[in-house]
Amino acid sequence: MRRFIYIVILLFLAGNINVFGQKKEVNDLVVLDSIKKSSINSLAPSKAAFYSAIVPGLGQAYNKKYWKIPIIYGALGTGIYSYVTNNTKYHRYRDAYISRLSGYPNNDLSNLDNERLIAGQKFYQKNRDLSLLVTVGIYILNIVDANIDAHLIQFNVSENLSVTPQLIEDDLTRNQNLGVGLTFNF
Repeated sequence: MRRFIYIVILLFLAGNINVFGQKKEVNDLVVLDSIKKSSINSLAPSKAAFYSAIVPGLGQAYNKKYWKIPIIYGALGTGIYSYVTNNTKYHRYRDAYISRLSGYPNNDLSNLDNERLIAGQKFYQKNRDLSLLVTVGIYILNIVDANIDAHLIQFNVSENLSVTPQLIEDDLTRNQNLGVGLTFNF
């Protein structure tokens, strides 16, 4: 136990200990134009958002986040499928109610009374409208995601993380305690 305490004290007295992450290849995002000799932002966030607005998932491909494309298409496909299914059932109940009022009962839903047909119409209409709203929300989220990803690609993070042993003063008793500070510089 005594040996462990000596090792800990030695580590704290040794000074700063720098911890380095893995080496990352630096790809410059700003290139020079050969004609104007000015800098061009090669991953403009507005360009990524525009691509995603034209074709969902294209902005993610532009940002080289290919794994998000199947998620976007799966979410949009689910929303569109839900819209089409609820729209079909809404029209089925509506047509059955209209045909019953005109004197031609529908064979498909003839066992339901008028109140059930109206309740079915309202239910499927509400679900249809909700699924359309969710699908539009996913489409907008796709555009926002491409824009934010393009912004964050340009965000520079230092890979130098440091672990610094330091004496920490207790605010109440003014005693100095041994502690470790972990500092992230962004």
